[in-house]
Amino acid sequence: MTTKTSSFNASPFHRGEQEIQSRLGVREKMERFGSRVIRDFMPEQHQEFYSQLPFIFAGHADKDGWPWASILFNKPGFMQSPTPKRLDINAAPVMGDPLAETLEKRSLAKDEHGTDTRLGLLGIELTSRRRNRLAAHVINHSDEGIHLEVDQAFGNCPQYIQTRELDMLDPKTLPQPSVKNIQAFDDEAKALIANSDTFFVASYIKSDDTNDNTQASEGADVSHRGGQPGFVRVDNEYTLTIPDYLGNNHFNTFGNFVENSKAGLLFIDFESGHILTLTGTVEIIWDSPETEHFEGAERLWKFHIDHGRWIHNGLPLRWKLDEYSPNSLLTGTWDEAKKMAQAEARKDEWLPYEITDVVEESSVIKSLYLKADRHQAPKFLPGQFLTIKVNIDGKDLIRNYSLSSAPADSLYRISVKREQSQDSQRPDGVFSNYIHEHFKAGDTLNAKAPRGDFTFDTSSGRPAVLLAGGVGITPMISMARHALNELIRTRSGEPLTFIGAAKDHHQRAFFDEFNALAEASSGQIRAFWSLSDTDPSLKPGRDFHNKGRISAELLQAILPIDDYDFYLCGPTGFMQSTYNLLRKLGVSDARIQAEEFGPASLKRDEDHATEAFKPQPAATEAIIKFTESKVEQAWSEGDGNLLDFAESHGFTPEFGCRSGQCGACKTTLVSGNVTYQSEHSSSVNENEVLLCCAVPAAVEGEDVVKLSLKL
Repeated sequence: MTTKTSSFNASPFHRGEQEIQSRLGVREKMERFGSRVIRDFMPEQHQEFYSQLPFIFAGHADKDGWPWASILFNKPGFMQSPTPKRLDINAAPVMGDPLAETLEKRSLAKDEHGTDTRLGLLGIELTSRRRNRLAAHVINHSDEGIHLEVDQAFGNCPQYIQTRELDMLDPKTLPQPSVKNIQAFDDEAKALIANSDTFFVASYIKSDDTNDNTQASEGADVSHRGGQPGFVRVDNEYTLTIPDYLGNNHFNTFGNFVENSKAGLLFIDFESGHILTLTGTVEIIWDSPETEHFEGAERLWKFHIDHGRWIHNGLPLRWKLDEYSPNSLLTGTWDEAKKMAQAEARKDEWLPYEITDVVEESSVIKSLYLKADRHQAPKFLPGQFLTIKVNIDGKDLIRNYSLSSAPADSLYRISVKREQSQDSQRPDGVFSNYIHEHFKAGDTLNAKAPRGDFTFDTSSGRPAVLLAGGVGITPMISMARHALNELIRTRSGEPLTFIGAAKDHHQRAFFDEFNALAEASSGQIRAFWSLSDTDPSLKPGRDFHNKGRISAELLQAILPIDDYDFYLCGPTGFMQSTYNLLRKLGVSDARIQAEEFGPASLKRDEDHATEAFKPQPAATEAIIKFTESKVEQAWSEGDGNLLDFAESHGFTPEFGCRSGQCGACKTTLVSGNVTYQSEHSSSVNENEVLLCCAVPAAVEGEDVVKLSLKL
């Protein structure tokens, strides 16, 4: 945190903070924002806030320049502000705290160079998750406490703060504190750190005469860091690795690290009152492959211990965990990240999932909640589908079902519609009816990792409209749940409107869930319902908003004029009619995304077709050799794709979508050349082929394709 020598006529951020803000593209925004919210005095509400706290955290640098984080405490009222520029703290550091030694050795608040002692302060109320920050310099300290003059003051958001209830004990009833110096993490320190969901970090910079344009003077800062237990990794006896989550973009701590790569860390054992205070050096890791699998991590930083102290029984304070921050619950742990990386490596394998619950969502839709069995479930994008395999009457059948859970949920959820009697004998009907009739909690099914290109883009900067027909609601509830999670995580987001169509309210799924999302989003998410059939018990405007199909009049009444991204999912007829409707209303084809599980699911306009996939020439004749079965057969252009060809010759390769999306039919291409006659979204390596949409390619002098496929 920058401190100031006078009023804020220049930037409230110092050179290090500005450097990071520029690097991440938020410099101009933060300059405008910071000049309004960072003050050189305490507003009245801040003065009142500090006066009611029973403790406060402080950061400082000792005589050798090592930063330390400390805690000061007393009965509420121990901090008072006689003026907006003044804060008096009637408390002393605990025995063994380096802050006590610093204050004791510096007469009249000056160091050996005659410079004011600088403190960074963090007032935090764990019951309400409210916090405010101060940068100040000591003008006097005595037996009555520490007297400070404020240099900077601003508020912080409550992200990643777990709520805790405080209990203040009588120090006379507790063992005497004891101090132990350490130069490495002992077993006790490793255990505390590995299980912590909260710690505090101090940083410090000294004024630089060449940095006149910011008018920055020396300053200390202390900041809160929170996550789920296990978010700090103990790499060895000397090093910790810590994720950096999305924050307020001030980059006070990291800005100080850029200027001075030293830090102090404070871990508190909330149940015993032990204190672990550490100081050392840091390195920022801007780009690391490890962040890919660590949920919520924007970047990493490492802490290397130089020295530290255990202060056992240092606090007569105890805290009881109430609940984790909603933001913390959207982040990961190092154990989860490790398992996620392993899961990514196994994404093309069939892995077992336990059904933990079966829930009736409507008269025709059931949801299955799936838990990874002895492995980690890979993360997915909202809108993607799960490929599952079930043995029915001695034959393995494979189908794709959109995930109706959000990526941040702890369990997968698929929601399956039971087919009507006239469709029950079709393969899809057999599969879905089997799920409805046979699966129960405790059963296990096999699935491959989620995939698919019908995904929700929260970074487009445009509002979105989700249009669902029937069971097409399943990817939409995933998208809406994700939108709410992102709203919580980032505190910003574009409006989202959901419009669901169903035959009647009995067949409609997720009515209460969508309405709850809308309420929790404070109007950022809206839900509307269109029913073909209604009855007198339903109240318009509450139970439904339109009778009949989704129409131009309904869309124009619901949607203000804007540039929207539209997402469609439902039966082919619903998607085609809705697509045509949007095009007539002037919506660009590029703004319409649709879930298509077949090559003919949606016919788009010519402006899309001009940019459509163009297949390479196919052979008219070829020899197909199935190497593992030592079978050789002649293929000609009338024999269809390689999946059809293999099935016609007695092979039973796995398949799911038959349109190149799920990857279930992926087979090793031993040699030869193939071409795809329809666009596919499943990734394929050079030595692989998707049987369902590939045929032998027209390559002069080559007419043999070898596939590794068993009978």
